[in-house]
Amino acid sequence: MHRVGSMLQRRARYSSNTVLMRCSTDAILTVMADIEPKPTRRRIAKTLPLPDCVALVLQGGGALGSFQAGVFEALAESEVDIDWVAGISIGAVNAAIIAGNPPERRVERLRAFWELLTSGLPSFPIFPNELLREFLHEWSAGAVIAQGVPGFFRPRVLPPSFASPGSCEALSFYDSTPLKDTLDSLIDWDLANEGPIRLSVGAVEIESGNFRYFDSHTDRIDARHIMASGALPPGLPPIDIDGKLYWDGGLVSNTPLTHVMDYQDAAMLVFQVDLFSATSDSPRTMTDVINREKEIRYSSRTRQVSSERLKLRQEREAIRRVLDKLPAEMRDDPDVVALKAQAAELPVALVHLIHRANAWEGGSRDFEFSQRTMREHWQAGRDAIDRTMEQSQVMAANIVDGRSAAFDLTRR
Repeated sequence: MHRVGSMLQRRARYSSNTVLMRCSTDAILTVMADIEPKPTRRRIAKTLPLPDCVALVLQGGGALGSFQAGVFEALAESEVDIDWVAGISIGAVNAAIIAGNPPERRVERLRAFWELLTSGLPSFPIFPNELLREFLHEWSAGAVIAQGVPGFFRPRVLPPSFASPGSCEALSFYDSTPLKDTLDSLIDWDLANEGPIRLSVGAVEIESGNFRYFDSHTDRIDARHIMASGALPPGLPPIDIDGKLYWDGGLVSNTPLTHVMDYQDAAMLVFQVDLFSATSDSPRTMTDVINREKEIRYSSRTRQVSSERLKLRQEREAIRRVLDKLPAEMRDDPDVVALKAQAAELPVALVHLIHRANAWEGGSRDFEFSQRTMREHWQAGRDAIDRTMEQSQVMAANIVDGRSAAFDLTRR
């Protein structure tokens, strides 16, 4: 009943009133045209009108996940309320912390998580030299391989080859049980499952190879589901959930965008935070090769999903425009009615926020958990939102007009 009550509470924030908004960089003016006398709550951030649902979609990427934390902090400061957060791997961890805390504690708990993970590699003083920075970056990643990450995972005492076949110890090089204690200490699971923010995380069931989303609207999510979403082999062990073993969702798709769009039930603004860029310069060294291979592997599915979904929506918009031109006597034709139902959908504005690596970040960037790098990634996430909000009138026009479109406003 508590879950039903919270869902009804979320729905009660919106109405079917038509809202006409004109947006500029200086102000947002609103004119309300009442269709029927229902209560309404206008959703307007500092510089942006908001549709009925705002979703935050968080990609996997290990140590790069602090970029997502910076994005969320800047969104909160811009008064952009999140209604739905979905994540894969480290994105699932950030998502659970956001959904599992009250608004005033979300950034604080995100910071506590990332400070804990990077506490084993403090911020060393360095000179502003890219070669030196690259050396320190690779040294820090090597330290993680040797000693693990505090509050996340630790090396096994014995190599997997010495463990009993089929045992958890035989299936990974590291033990991820420290992550359970970390998650339980930072997340209110009752709030994550029954609170105002919908939570969705993805993992892969090992035997079938099928992708599975765990969603707070249909499942009771706990630390196991978050750990399963980030159980990347062969480093981390699979997680048992109800008798089935699960691995990292990034093995199939590194973005939960498909789940969010498949279950969209209102006009939506989606902030998709990608930790690997689809485009980059050609590699010049072996380090560049490793780096570029990882970028393509993790970004290609994300790019494919977003491109296909937006193309499909544009085609449906064209169908709806043609149907609107039909004479009145044809509109009740069964074929027309069926086609109209197939073409009907709600608008979505998809905003890409992409982490673009520094020159000194190589193929080990996703497991380099140093404090200095974490803080730089966090600030880069904040900067991405600042640059996006500077051009918010571009998104605002589509939100007001109810059109579907994708934006990458952070590219310089």
